[in-house]
Amino acid sequence: MAFKEVSVSQVKEVLRRWLHADEGVRRVAMGAGVDRKTAQRYIDAAQALGAIREGGPGQLSDELVAAVVQAVQPGRRVGRGEAWSALQAHHGFVQELIDKGVTVVKVGDLLARRGIVVPERTLHRYCAECCTGRATKATVRLADPEPGREAQTDFGRMGIMFDPASSRRRVVHALVLVAVWSRHMFVWLTFTQTTADVIEGFEHAWEFFGGVFPVVIPDNLTPVVTKAEPTNPRINDTFLDYSQDRGFLIDAARVRHPKDKARCERQVPYVRSRFFAGEDFVDLADANRRAAAWSQDGAGTRTQRTTQCRPAEAFRAAEAPLLLPAPQYRYDTPAYSEPKVHPDHHVEVARALYSVPGALVGKRVSARTDSKTVQLSFKGELVKVHARKGPGGRSTDPADLPSERTAYAMRDISALLAVGRGHGAAIGAYLAAVLDNPLPWTKMRQAYRLLGLVKKWGAERVEAACARALDAEAVDVNLISRMLERAKEAEGGTAEPMPKNVVAGRFSREPAEFTAKGARR
Repeated sequence: MAFKEVSVSQVKEVLRRWLHADEGVRRVAMGAGVDRKTAQRYIDAAQALGAIREGGPGQLSDELVAAVVQAVQPGRRVGRGEAWSALQAHHGFVQELIDKGVTVVKVGDLLARRGIVVPERTLHRYCAECCTGRATKATVRLADPEPGREAQTDFGRMGIMFDPASSRRRVVHALVLVAVWSRHMFVWLTFTQTTADVIEGFEHAWEFFGGVFPVVIPDNLTPVVTKAEPTNPRINDTFLDYSQDRGFLIDAARVRHPKDKARCERQVPYVRSRFFAGEDFVDLADANRRAAAWSQDGAGTRTQRTTQCRPAEAFRAAEAPLLLPAPQYRYDTPAYSEPKVHPDHHVEVARALYSVPGALVGKRVSARTDSKTVQLSFKGELVKVHARKGPGGRSTDPADLPSERTAYAMRDISALLAVGRGHGAAIGAYLAAVLDNPLPWTKMRQAYRLLGLVKKWGAERVEAACARALDAEAVDVNLISRMLERAKEAEGGTAEPMPKNVVAGRFSREPAEFTAKGARR
């Protein structure tokens, strides 16, 4: 005859009928659905605990029922049965077999040869807990946050879909975002898994929910987490900038810890089987339109197994009013880079050049680039903001360049003229005559040579030479150079003055030693 466990309710019914004092043991047993002998054992236990039939049903209490059950069905003191004790007695033998790689089933066969027969499931639990250390750890159910507080995301493969844009079949992935409290979800499909794709999915999710969740728990996908770490993960700079712009916090799940985002962990297979499987989409845009409709009318109207509520209704009633305001503008996704400052005081960002102020040549700066601006920072300090240029473009602020090179780099004709006038009126006028050309920057080398003559011979000499050349209407910088050299020779000096930092040698000869013999006579 098979063993039949007596429930607490049956025990309580036996005692209740018996304490009424108007039924015999047989009728008590029949009314409670137990055997007469079983009913008698519980009655005897109650009497042993001091219950008397004449005292009436008022004696019946949960404490009395618990004491009676414990007296008739004493629990195991160690929480294990005889089979477990038998395995403990042969622990050394079992451990040796497990260490050799023997399967648990084979261990059971070898134990049976020794006369130790235990249930296979008990043997599996014993080997897992006592021999391999792989026993399933006890856990607790994590309490849900307050409504409208937290959302969890996961990114998973859906399958293959034809892409009309590339005329080929491509793998499609889904970004699934789940409201933790109501379990309302949103699905966004994409062919690629870039940071821009993830941000686009979030933008559509906020539009779908009508607001932004204050806390988002994403999976460790590379577009969001660049370096996974249990306590301090490194978040992608672009996604971090996006979270700051939208006002939500990122609490990334740990690697291989699915319980960190348990509310959306099983949603990817659910979406794959209930939405994507067996469907035929025109293109990705059609798939996303149908995914949003299914999220609202399909997954949103089902009765969720845990909450026993319809997610869409629960979300509208309790969560939607508590979300952060929905974005009013489309997010301009930036790109981050660390270019090196070239010797010309420029950096290359997205195939365009931008000037950098200060002595930063040879150093790397942080560049944040969006569709309108390029922001350059060094060691956390913003040093320059440029308007975005297309590939091949250039944005140079003259103030970023050394003052002595600004005119040359910017082809600033007016700056050159101002420098020339500063040395003298004739020099300024001669410089203007040199640069008087439909393409003045083609004459800039001559202008710089004239300013070089000022450094070499002095402004007074060059001023006089330029005045004589202007009177003769001879505009030629080489002529000015020859005039200065001849004037110096006429004074009996060297053609070129010796630089101040050059010291005459001990055995150096006089310049007259190098003149022709005919000149000596």
